[in-house]
Amino acid sequence: MRRRAEPRDSTAATQISGQVEKAQIAVYSRAFFPRIQPYFREVTKMSQKNPSVGWVSLGCPKATVDSERILTQLRMEGYQIVPSYEDADVVVVNTCGFIDSAKAESLDAIGEAIAENGKVIVTGCMGVDENNIRGVHPSVLAVTGPQQYEQVVNAVHEVIPPNIEHDPFVDLVPPQGIKLTPRHYAYLKISEGCNHSCSFCIIPSMRGKLVSRPVGSVLSEAERLVKAGVKEILVISQDTSAYGVDLKYKLDFWNGQPVKTRMLELCEELGKMGVWVRLHYVYPYPNVDDVIPLMAAGKILPYLDIPFQHASPKVLKAMKRPAFEDKTLARIKKWREICPELTIRSTFIVGFPGETEEDFQYLLDWLTEAQLDRVGCFQYSPVEGAPAEEMDMQAVPDEIKQARWDRFMAHQQAISAARLQLKIGKEMDVLIDEVDEDGAIGRSWADAPEIDGMVYVDSEHPLQPGEKVRVCVTHADEYDLWAEVI
Repeated sequence: MRRRAEPRDSTAATQISGQVEKAQIAVYSRAFFPRIQPYFREVTKMSQKNPSVGWVSLGCPKATVDSERILTQLRMEGYQIVPSYEDADVVVVNTCGFIDSAKAESLDAIGEAIAENGKVIVTGCMGVDENNIRGVHPSVLAVTGPQQYEQVVNAVHEVIPPNIEHDPFVDLVPPQGIKLTPRHYAYLKISEGCNHSCSFCIIPSMRGKLVSRPVGSVLSEAERLVKAGVKEILVISQDTSAYGVDLKYKLDFWNGQPVKTRMLELCEELGKMGVWVRLHYVYPYPNVDDVIPLMAAGKILPYLDIPFQHASPKVLKAMKRPAFEDKTLARIKKWREICPELTIRSTFIVGFPGETEEDFQYLLDWLTEAQLDRVGCFQYSPVEGAPAEEMDMQAVPDEIKQARWDRFMAHQQAISAARLQLKIGKEMDVLIDEVDEDGAIGRSWADAPEIDGMVYVDSEHPLQPGEKVRVCVTHADEYDLWAEVI
């Protein structure tokens, strides 16, 4: 039987279900210009005289969307996007700066780009701390912060001006823009920033308060993606549940009809587009209850990515997180009564300052009760500038943090294994992500790309990436499924 492949990246970030956590808090991708689509290779066949840009993208899917936006603009101006240092006239590094290990990862990537190319522009979350970057790498050409798209493009212009003779009819950009994901799925960022003040987090200081996109703009982008062949839309933000709060759920227009800028209405309209719609970064506000019937009706995927972070009321209070864990359990039970197929994934922090053995055991007991499907855990890491670093709470020793992480993962593995065993013999749709010499690898509704489990598919006929097939599950382990095409 085919076994699970090794994780594609190995970092100090969160591990989730045995894989590297890439869609929650500190996400890193060290691959140089990752996941270039086949069609993108075609549209980047340009004249050798055109200036070229290399791109290193670190961080979460929100940062990936930022990279896509900047690359689209550069491509429209005739720049060639190249996959190697030696072919690039300049290299842009989009950084992650959430925790100290993320900053170290970003600094290493910058150093590598300088060593291999020499001309480096830095952007992204770590860009808010320019002094830190220049203190380590004084030769960087420019430093910009997150969402400063125009400044990045201008910095590229300063290093190597665009070719004014480029032919926009030759250097075509697809209507959906440049995407760093495979052709069959794409991230849809609906807002930027966050109104929370979690004590372990510095995201608001880097990306600001919540700024929601008008729902008409979001839906227009989704429509372009679907027309381009995307079969799965992954809705992302810093806080998806709060979408539209800053706009007071303002009415916008889509296809000539008024639509509120709110999560429920957004999901209703996305659910009409005939593709998988997956919700990420959903905080458990009461309005989440409203979207569960849409999941039960098959309008959007029965999948919720909710960052619970802990369960102990004392620790949640110290984290400045909602501390109604008992009510949360009741709501999870109610959600599953309405939508039995609902998959819930989450991440947790162990070793937060002041966490006692009693607090940790409370968390394990809560996990047993909650029966979450996909769970990741990472050890608390100090973050310069985070309120938690100024709190008068006793630090948890590293050896205890490691021991609790080990116990947490073993505890959740048993829960995950038992829940996946229940799927043996059941039929489900699977979206194929890749095909190699051993066969096809895909995902069910319960699996987000790169962070959740996989479905290894046996088929009598060749399958292609982006193809959706009906399968019957034959085997399961702690993380993955094996299935046969029906």
